[in-house]
Amino acid sequence: MKRVDDFRLKFGKKEIVPIIVGGMGVDISTAELALETARLGGIGHISDAMVNDVSDRRFDTSFVKDKTKLYKHNILNADKSEVKFDLDILAEATRNHVGSTMEAKKGDGLIFVNCMEKLTMNGPRETLQVRMASALDAGVDGITLSAGLHLGSFGLIADHPRFRDAKLGIIVSSVRALQLFLRKNARLDRKPDFVVVEGPLAGGHLGFGLDWAQFDLATIIAEVIKFIKDEQLDIPVIAAGGVFTGSDAVSFLESGSAAVQVATRFTVARECGLPDDVKQDYYRANEDDIVVNTISPTGYPMRMLKGSPAIGDGIRPNCESYGYLLDGNGNCAYITAYNRELALHPDGKNIHVMDKTCLCTQMRNFKLWTCGHYTYRLKDTTRKNADGSYQLLTAEHIFNDYLYSVDHQIALPA
Repeated sequence: MKRVDDFRLKFGKKEIVPIIVGGMGVDISTAELALETARLGGIGHISDAMVNDVSDRRFDTSFVKDKTKLYKHNILNADKSEVKFDLDILAEATRNHVGSTMEAKKGDGLIFVNCMEKLTMNGPRETLQVRMASALDAGVDGITLSAGLHLGSFGLIADHPRFRDAKLGIIVSSVRALQLFLRKNARLDRKPDFVVVEGPLAGGHLGFGLDWAQFDLATIIAEVIKFIKDEQLDIPVIAAGGVFTGSDAVSFLESGSAAVQVATRFTVARECGLPDDVKQDYYRANEDDIVVNTISPTGYPMRMLKGSPAIGDGIRPNCESYGYLLDGNGNCAYITAYNRELALHPDGKNIHVMDKTCLCTQMRNFKLWTCGHYTYRLKDTTRKNADGSYQLLTAEHIFNDYLYSVDHQIALPA
C-alpha cells in the first residue's frame, strides 16, 4: 500500500515532497506555516492579501495608518475613486513580507506566494504587477496566481530578470480555463511551471457557480491531465480541494497528479494565523454549519462557517484604510449594498447587510471564517481536552500524517 512519501514532485532535477500548503489570507497561511512546510520538504504558501496590513503587524510599519490619514477626508464619501495605493509602499510591504520569509527558509522545500487577481485595489494592472515583481525581487521561489483567469498576468512580469527562473503557476477549475490561459499567453513562450486544479470542495472563493455540487475534482483532474498529455506539454498538475487524508492524496498521485494542495487541516495548526478561539470554532463545526454563499464582493461563491460574525454585519466600508477590492473605478459591491441600507436607515443605526460583506475589514479582523467542505471532520484529527476544547496540532504533525498515513487513517496527537 503506497504512501504519499513514495512520490515526489519534480521541477527539473529538483525533487519536492508532493505536499503543498495553500495560500490562505489574510495572513492565515503565515510565514511560520510556510517555513515549516518548506523545512519538511514540501511547498509552503504565504498570501499577499492585504500585504500592507501584514507588514504593519509584522514589521512595525505604519502603512495603513498613513493611508487612513491621507484619505481621512473621504471616509463619509460614497465615491472611493480617489482612494489609491502608493505603489512604492506596496512594493516595500511585499518585500518586507516575502523577503523576511525567504531569509528564514531552511530545508529542501520551497516558498511560494499566492497572488489573487481579484485584489483589484483601484488599479488592477498596476498593483498586481507591483506585487508580483516585488515578490520576485525579494527572492520568492514561486508565484501561484489565484482568484481569476490571469490572462495578462504573465505579461506584467515578462521583463523581470526572474521571469523564467521562478516557478509560476495558475489555479484553474476546468480544462477550458487552462486552454484559454495557454492560448492567450502563447506569444510569451512561457508555459506555467505547474497547474493547480481546484475542485468544488475547496475553502474560500470557488471557481464554480452555486451548482458546485454537480462537479467533482477527480473528473476535472482527469480532463486536465488528458489535455496536457494530448498537447504533449510537460506541466505538473496539482490536485486541490477536499484532499483530507494521505490516502486521498495517494489516489490522486496514482492517477497522474504530481502533487496535492491542502489547507483545511492546517487551519488548526499552531502555526496558522487564525486566533486560537476561532480554531476551536472550526473544530466544533458540524457539516450543516458549512455554507456556500455569494456575500463576497468579488462575485465568486464562497465557502465559510455560517456562524461567521461577518455575515449580516453592516460595518461602514473602510476603503480609506484598506480598499483592496475596489475596482479600477473605485467601486465595490459591498459599498453599493451598504449605501442601499444606509438610505433605508439614515441615522446609521441597526444597519445589516445580508447580501454582501466588507471582505477587507472582516478578513483582517478574522471575522469571516472561510473553510473547506471537510472542516466538520477536523474534530476527528485530534483529542478533546478535559475542559471541552480541542488540542491544537503542530504543522509537522499534520504534514507527516499526510506523508505516512495509509488506509485513510489519521494519526491523533500524543
